[in-house]
Amino acid sequence: MLASGSQRQKPGMHIWGVRTVLPDHRYEQEEITEAFARLTAADEGLLKRFHTATGVTGRNLALPLDDYAKLQSFGRANDAYVEIALDLGERAIAGALDKAGLPPGKVDHLVFCSTTGLAAPSLDARLAQRAGLREDVKRVPVFGLGCAAGAAGLSRLHDYLRGWPDQVALLVCVELCSLTVQRDDTSVANLIASGLFGDGAAAVVAAGHGDGREVVATRSKLYPGTEHLMGWEVGEHGFRIVLDAGLPEFVDQVLAGDVVAFLADNGLTPGQVGTWICHPGGPKVIERLAGALELSPEALEVTWRSLREHGNLSSVSVLHVLQETRGRKDQPAVLLALGPGFSAELLLLHW
Repeated sequence: MLASGSQRQKPGMHIWGVRTVLPDHRYEQEEITEAFARLTAADEGLLKRFHTATGVTGRNLALPLDDYAKLQSFGRANDAYVEIALDLGERAIAGALDKAGLPPGKVDHLVFCSTTGLAAPSLDARLAQRAGLREDVKRVPVFGLGCAAGAAGLSRLHDYLRGWPDQVALLVCVELCSLTVQRDDTSVANLIASGLFGDGAAAVVAAGHGDGREVVATRSKLYPGTEHLMGWEVGEHGFRIVLDAGLPEFVDQVLAGDVVAFLADNGLTPGQVGTWICHPGGPKVIERLAGALELSPEALEVTWRSLREHGNLSSVSVLHVLQETRGRKDQPAVLLALGPGFSAELLLLHW
Protein backbone atom coordinates (compact mmCIF):
# COMPACT_ATOMS: atom_id res chain seq x y z
CA MET A 1 0.00 0.00 0.00
CA LEU A 2 2.92 2.36 0.55
CA ALA A 3 3.84 4.42 -2.50
CA SER A 4 7.53 3.85 -1.97
CA GLY A 5 9.46 1.10 -0.29
CA SER A 6 12.28 3.47 0.69
CA GLN A 7 10.67 4.36 4.02
CA ARG A 8 10.46 0.75 5.11
CA GLN A 9 14.07 -0.04 4.25
CA LYS A 10 15.33 2.40 6.89
CA PRO A 11 15.93 1.27 10.48
CA GLY A 12 12.61 1.63 12.26
CA MET A 13 10.61 0.21 15.15
CA HIS A 14 8.65 -2.99 15.57
CA ILE A 15 6.15 -3.35 18.42
CA TRP A 16 6.66 -6.68 20.19
CA GLY A 17 4.24 -6.40 23.08
CA VAL A 18 1.56 -4.08 24.51
CA ARG A 19 -0.09 -4.47 27.90
CA THR A 20 -2.69 -2.31 29.63
CA VAL A 21 -3.41 -2.73 33.34
CA LEU A 22 -6.39 -1.17 35.13
CA PRO A 23 -6.94 -0.77 38.89
CA ASP A 24 -9.05 -3.41 40.60
CA HIS A 25 -11.74 -0.97 41.80
CA ARG A 26 -14.44 -1.03 39.10
CA TYR A 27 -17.60 1.10 39.29
CA GLU A 28 -20.54 1.91 37.09
CA GLN A 29 -20.79 5.55 36.05
CA GLU A 30 -23.92 6.10 38.15
CA GLU A 31 -22.06 5.00 41.31
CA ILE A 32 -19.21 7.43 40.59
CA THR A 33 -21.64 10.27 39.91
CA GLU A 34 -23.45 9.73 43.20
CA ALA A 35 -20.19 9.50 45.15
CA PHE A 36 -18.81 12.70 43.62
CA ALA A 37 -22.10 14.49 44.29
CA ARG A 38 -21.62 13.74 48.00
CA LEU A 39 -18.10 15.19 47.94
CA THR A 40 -18.80 18.46 46.13
CA ALA A 41 -21.12 21.45 46.27
CA ALA A 42 -21.91 21.11 42.56
CA ASP A 43 -25.53 20.93 41.45
CA GLU A 44 -26.35 17.22 41.37
CA GLY A 45 -28.64 17.49 38.35
CA LEU A 46 -25.99 19.33 36.36
CA LEU A 47 -23.37 16.81 37.45
CA LYS A 48 -25.51 13.89 36.28
CA ARG A 49 -26.13 15.58 32.95
CA PHE A 50 -22.43 16.14 32.27
CA HIS A 51 -21.48 12.61 33.39
CA THR A 52 -24.13 11.08 31.14
CA ALA A 53 -23.01 13.19 28.18
CA THR A 54 -19.49 11.71 28.32
CA GLY A 55 -20.85 8.38 27.08
CA VAL A 56 -18.80 6.58 29.74
CA THR A 57 -20.64 3.64 31.33
CA GLY A 58 -18.04 2.64 33.93
CA ARG A 59 -14.47 3.19 35.08
CA ASN A 60 -11.67 1.56 37.07
CA LEU A 61 -10.45 3.88 39.81
CA ALA A 62 -7.20 4.05 41.76
CA LEU A 63 -9.00 3.90 45.11
CA PRO A 64 -12.27 2.55 46.51
CA LEU A 65 -14.91 5.26 46.17
CA ASP A 66 -15.19 5.81 49.91
CA ASP A 67 -11.47 6.58 50.19
CA TYR A 68 -11.60 9.73 48.03
CA ALA A 69 -13.06 11.71 50.93
CA LYS A 70 -9.78 11.11 52.79
CA LEU A 71 -7.71 12.92 50.14
CA GLN A 72 -7.90 16.29 51.85
CA SER A 73 -4.61 17.67 50.47
CA PHE A 74 -2.43 17.48 47.38
CA GLY A 75 0.19 15.68 49.48
CA ARG A 76 -2.16 12.85 50.37
CA ALA A 77 -3.35 12.50 46.78
CA ASN A 78 0.22 12.45 45.49
CA ASP A 79 1.28 9.84 48.05
CA ALA A 80 -1.52 7.63 46.77
CA TYR A 81 -0.41 8.35 43.20
CA VAL A 82 3.16 7.16 43.86
CA GLU A 83 2.09 3.94 45.57
CA ILE A 84 -0.56 2.91 43.06
CA ALA A 85 1.36 4.07 39.97
CA LEU A 86 4.30 1.88 40.94
CA ASP A 87 2.06 -1.16 41.35
CA LEU A 88 0.21 -0.67 38.06
CA GLY A 89 3.39 0.26 36.19
CA GLU A 90 5.22 -2.83 37.41
CA ARG A 91 2.32 -5.06 36.35
CA ALA A 92 2.14 -3.42 32.92
CA ILE A 93 5.88 -3.91 32.35
CA ALA A 94 5.69 -7.58 33.32
CA GLY A 95 2.72 -8.10 31.00
CA ALA A 96 4.33 -6.37 28.01
CA LEU A 97 7.60 -8.26 28.44
CA ASP A 98 5.70 -11.54 28.71
CA LYS A 99 3.89 -10.79 25.45
CA ALA A 100 7.21 -9.92 23.81
CA GLY A 101 8.81 -13.10 25.15
CA LEU A 102 11.69 -11.15 26.70
CA PRO A 103 13.25 -11.08 30.17
CA PRO A 104 13.61 -7.66 31.93
CA GLY A 105 17.39 -7.73 31.48
CA LYS A 106 16.99 -7.30 27.72
CA VAL A 107 15.60 -3.75 28.02
CA ASP A 108 18.13 -1.07 27.04
CA HIS A 109 16.02 2.09 27.06
CA LEU A 110 13.05 3.16 29.22
CA VAL A 111 10.71 6.10 28.55
CA PHE A 112 8.23 6.87 31.34
CA CYS A 113 5.28 9.24 30.82
CA SER A 114 2.78 10.58 33.34
CA THR A 115 1.02 13.89 34.00
CA THR A 116 -1.12 13.10 37.05
CA GLY A 117 1.45 13.03 39.85
CA LEU A 118 4.99 13.98 40.84
CA ALA A 119 7.98 12.11 42.27
CA ALA A 120 11.73 12.57 42.62
CA PRO A 121 13.46 10.21 42.13
CA SER A 122 11.14 9.84 39.15
CA LEU A 123 8.98 6.73 39.11
CA ASP A 124 10.94 5.19 36.24
CA ALA A 125 13.96 4.84 38.55
CA ARG A 126 11.88 2.91 41.06
CA LEU A 127 10.08 0.90 38.38
CA ALA A 128 13.38 -0.13 36.80
CA GLN A 129 14.44 -1.70 40.09
CA ARG A 130 11.06 -3.28 40.85
CA ALA A 131 10.75 -4.74 37.34
CA GLY A 132 14.30 -6.13 37.34
CA LEU A 133 15.74 -3.93 34.58
CA ARG A 134 19.52 -3.61 34.28
CA GLU A 135 21.38 -0.99 36.29
CA ASP A 136 22.68 0.58 33.06
CA VAL A 137 19.22 1.02 31.48
CA LYS A 138 18.88 4.46 29.88
CA ARG A 139 15.91 6.36 31.33
CA VAL A 140 13.87 9.33 30.09
CA PRO A 141 11.05 10.50 32.41
CA VAL A 142 8.50 12.75 30.66
CA PHE A 143 5.93 15.01 32.35
CA GLY A 144 3.36 17.38 30.86
CA LEU A 145 2.37 15.78 27.55
CA GLY A 146 -0.97 14.65 28.99
CA CYS A 147 -3.19 12.66 26.65
CA ALA A 148 -0.65 12.91 23.82
CA ALA A 149 2.10 11.17 25.78
CA GLY A 150 1.24 7.61 24.73
CA ALA A 151 1.67 8.49 21.06
CA ALA A 152 4.62 10.81 21.73
CA GLY A 153 6.32 8.10 23.78
CA LEU A 154 6.03 5.67 20.88
CA SER A 155 7.56 8.27 18.58
CA ARG A 156 10.50 8.81 20.91
CA LEU A 157 11.07 5.06 21.08
CA HIS A 158 11.04 5.07 17.27
CA ASP A 159 13.66 7.84 17.20
CA TYR A 160 15.91 5.94 19.58
CA LEU A 161 15.63 2.61 17.77
CA ARG A 162 16.51 4.15 14.42
CA GLY A 163 19.88 4.95 15.96
CA TRP A 164 20.15 1.70 17.95
CA PRO A 165 18.21 -0.89 15.90
CA ASP A 166 19.66 -3.89 17.76
CA GLN A 167 18.39 -2.71 21.14
CA VAL A 168 15.09 -3.08 23.02
CA ALA A 169 13.10 -0.08 24.22
CA LEU A 170 10.25 0.12 26.72
CA LEU A 171 7.52 2.75 27.06
CA VAL A 172 5.52 2.99 30.29
CA CYS A 173 2.56 5.33 30.79
CA VAL A 174 0.70 5.66 34.09
CA GLU A 175 -2.21 8.03 34.70
CA LEU A 176 -4.34 8.22 37.86
CA CYS A 177 -6.70 10.97 36.77
CA SER A 178 -9.23 10.38 39.56
CA LEU A 179 -6.68 11.52 42.15
CA THR A 180 -6.54 14.99 40.57
CA VAL A 181 -10.28 15.79 40.63
CA GLN A 182 -10.95 18.93 42.69
CA ARG A 183 -13.73 18.64 45.27
CA ASP A 184 -14.15 22.42 45.65
CA ASP A 185 -14.14 23.23 41.94
CA THR A 186 -17.67 23.46 40.51
CA SER A 187 -16.56 24.67 37.09
CA VAL A 188 -17.97 23.00 33.99
CA ALA A 189 -14.47 21.73 33.10
CA ASN A 190 -14.06 19.95 36.45
CA LEU A 191 -17.55 18.47 36.37
CA ILE A 192 -16.91 17.06 32.89
CA ALA A 193 -13.48 15.77 33.93
CA SER A 194 -14.94 14.00 36.97
CA GLY A 195 -17.15 12.00 34.62
CA LEU A 196 -14.73 11.49 31.73
CA PHE A 197 -11.29 10.48 32.97
CA GLY A 198 -10.24 7.09 34.33
CA ASP A 199 -7.12 5.43 35.71
CA GLY A 200 -4.67 2.90 34.32
CA ALA A 201 -1.19 2.01 33.09
CA ALA A 202 0.24 0.65 29.87
CA ALA A 203 3.60 -0.60 28.65
CA VAL A 204 4.97 -1.19 25.16
CA VAL A 205 8.04 -3.24 24.28
CA ALA A 206 9.66 -2.45 20.93
CA ALA A 207 12.83 -3.20 18.99
CA GLY A 208 14.47 -2.10 15.77
CA HIS A 209 13.56 -5.31 13.96
CA GLY A 210 11.00 -8.11 14.06
CA ASP A 211 7.59 -9.13 12.76
CA GLY A 212 4.20 -7.59 13.28
CA ARG A 213 3.39 -3.93 13.78
CA GLU A 214 6.03 -1.59 12.40
CA VAL A 215 6.18 2.17 12.96
CA VAL A 216 6.98 3.62 9.54
CA ALA A 217 6.91 7.38 10.23
CA THR A 218 6.02 9.89 12.95
CA ARG A 219 5.12 13.54 13.21
CA SER A 220 4.62 16.02 16.05
CA LYS A 221 2.52 19.15 15.66
CA LEU A 222 2.41 22.11 18.05
CA TYR A 223 -0.20 24.84 17.65
CA PRO A 224 1.08 28.20 19.01
CA GLY A 225 -1.27 30.34 21.05
CA THR A 226 -3.52 27.46 22.10
CA GLU A 227 -2.28 26.84 25.66
CA HIS A 228 -5.73 27.73 26.97
CA LEU A 229 -7.40 24.72 25.36
CA MET A 230 -6.10 21.98 27.67
CA GLY A 231 -3.81 21.49 30.66
CA TRP A 232 -3.43 22.02 34.40
CA GLU A 233 -3.49 25.00 36.73
CA VAL A 234 -0.97 23.87 39.35
CA GLY A 235 -1.19 25.25 42.88
CA GLU A 236 -1.56 24.30 46.54
CA HIS A 237 -4.76 22.49 45.54
CA GLY A 238 -2.78 20.24 43.18
CA PHE A 239 -3.79 19.86 39.54
CA ARG A 240 -6.87 21.82 38.46
CA ILE A 241 -8.17 20.90 35.02
CA VAL A 242 -8.10 23.34 32.10
CA LEU A 243 -10.50 22.17 29.40
CA ASP A 244 -11.77 24.80 26.98
CA ALA A 245 -15.19 24.42 25.34
CA GLY A 246 -13.64 25.42 22.01
CA LEU A 247 -11.42 22.33 21.83
CA PRO A 248 -13.68 20.19 19.58
CA GLU A 249 -14.14 23.06 17.13
CA PHE A 250 -10.38 23.61 16.97
CA VAL A 251 -9.84 19.91 16.25
CA ASP A 252 -12.39 20.19 13.46
CA GLN A 253 -10.61 23.19 11.95
CA VAL A 254 -6.99 22.05 11.90
CA LEU A 255 -6.36 18.40 12.64
CA ALA A 256 -7.74 16.81 9.48
CA GLY A 257 -5.50 18.96 7.30
CA ASP A 258 -2.44 17.94 9.28
CA VAL A 259 -3.36 14.25 9.08
CA VAL A 260 -3.88 14.51 5.32
CA ALA A 261 -0.52 16.28 4.92
CA PHE A 262 1.26 13.67 7.03
CA LEU A 263 -0.18 10.86 4.94
CA ALA A 264 0.56 12.67 1.67
CA ASP A 265 4.22 12.96 2.65
CA ASN A 266 4.21 9.17 2.94
CA GLY A 267 2.43 8.60 -0.39
CA LEU A 268 -1.01 7.91 1.09
CA THR A 269 -4.52 9.31 1.37
CA PRO A 270 -6.97 8.78 4.27
CA GLY A 271 -8.94 6.38 2.08
CA GLN A 272 -5.93 4.05 1.88
CA VAL A 273 -5.61 3.73 5.65
CA GLY A 274 -6.99 0.39 6.77
CA THR A 275 -6.94 1.00 10.55
CA TRP A 276 -7.37 4.08 12.76
CA ILE A 277 -6.02 4.00 16.32
CA CYS A 278 -7.28 7.19 17.91
CA HIS A 279 -7.15 8.51 21.45
CA PRO A 280 -10.68 8.63 22.94
CA GLY A 281 -10.55 12.25 24.07
CA GLY A 282 -14.31 12.57 24.45
CA PRO A 283 -17.49 12.21 22.38
CA LYS A 284 -17.33 15.60 20.69
CA VAL A 285 -13.65 15.30 19.81
CA ILE A 286 -14.13 11.80 18.35
CA GLU A 287 -17.15 12.93 16.34
CA ARG A 288 -15.35 15.99 14.94
CA LEU A 289 -12.31 13.89 14.03
CA ALA A 290 -14.39 11.24 12.28
CA GLY A 291 -16.36 13.86 10.37
CA ALA A 292 -13.32 15.86 9.29
CA LEU A 293 -11.56 12.74 7.97
CA GLU A 294 -14.78 11.31 6.51
CA LEU A 295 -14.34 8.04 8.36
CA SER A 296 -16.96 5.29 8.41
CA PRO A 297 -18.76 4.59 11.72
CA GLU A 298 -16.80 1.33 12.02
CA ALA A 299 -13.39 3.00 11.68
CA LEU A 300 -13.31 4.26 15.29
CA GLU A 301 -15.29 1.42 16.88
CA VAL A 302 -12.42 0.40 19.20
CA THR A 303 -11.89 4.02 20.22
CA TRP A 304 -15.57 4.43 21.07
CA ARG A 305 -15.59 1.15 23.01
CA SER A 306 -12.52 2.14 25.03
CA LEU A 307 -14.16 5.45 25.97
CA ARG A 308 -17.45 3.80 26.85
CA GLU A 309 -15.99 1.04 29.02
CA HIS A 310 -13.04 2.82 30.66
CA GLY A 311 -13.27 6.57 30.10
CA ASN A 312 -10.39 8.72 28.91
CA LEU A 313 -7.22 7.24 30.45
CA SER A 314 -5.08 10.19 29.30
CA SER A 315 -1.76 8.93 27.87
CA VAL A 316 -2.73 5.30 28.51
CA SER A 317 -5.85 5.44 26.31
CA VAL A 318 -4.28 5.35 22.86
CA LEU A 319 -2.08 2.44 23.97
CA HIS A 320 -5.16 0.61 25.20
CA VAL A 321 -6.79 1.17 21.80
CA LEU A 322 -3.58 -0.10 20.16
CA GLN A 323 -3.70 -3.24 22.31
CA GLU A 324 -7.33 -3.91 21.40
CA THR A 325 -6.96 -3.20 17.66
CA ARG A 326 -6.58 -5.99 15.13
CA GLY A 327 -5.14 -4.27 12.10
CA ARG A 328 -5.64 -5.29 8.50
CA LYS A 329 -2.65 -7.22 7.27
CA ASP A 330 -0.44 -5.47 4.72
CA GLN A 331 -2.36 -2.21 5.12
CA PRO A 332 -1.22 1.04 6.75
CA ALA A 333 -2.62 2.27 10.06
CA VAL A 334 -2.63 5.70 11.68
CA LEU A 335 -2.23 6.19 15.43
CA LEU A 336 -2.96 9.67 16.78
CA ALA A 337 -3.45 11.48 20.06
CA LEU A 338 -3.96 15.08 21.18
CA GLY A 339 -2.63 16.83 24.25
CA PRO A 340 -1.73 20.08 26.03
CA GLY A 341 0.19 22.61 24.05
CA PHE A 342 -2.15 22.32 22.15
CA SER A 343 -0.46 19.48 20.31
CA ALA A 344 -0.98 16.44 18.12
CA GLU A 345 1.11 13.29 17.72
CA LEU A 346 0.78 11.17 14.57
CA LEU A 347 2.28 7.78 13.73
CA LEU A 348 2.05 5.70 10.57
CA LEU A 349 2.14 1.96 11.20
CA HIS A 350 2.16 -1.11 9.00
CA TRP A 351 0.80 -4.50 9.99
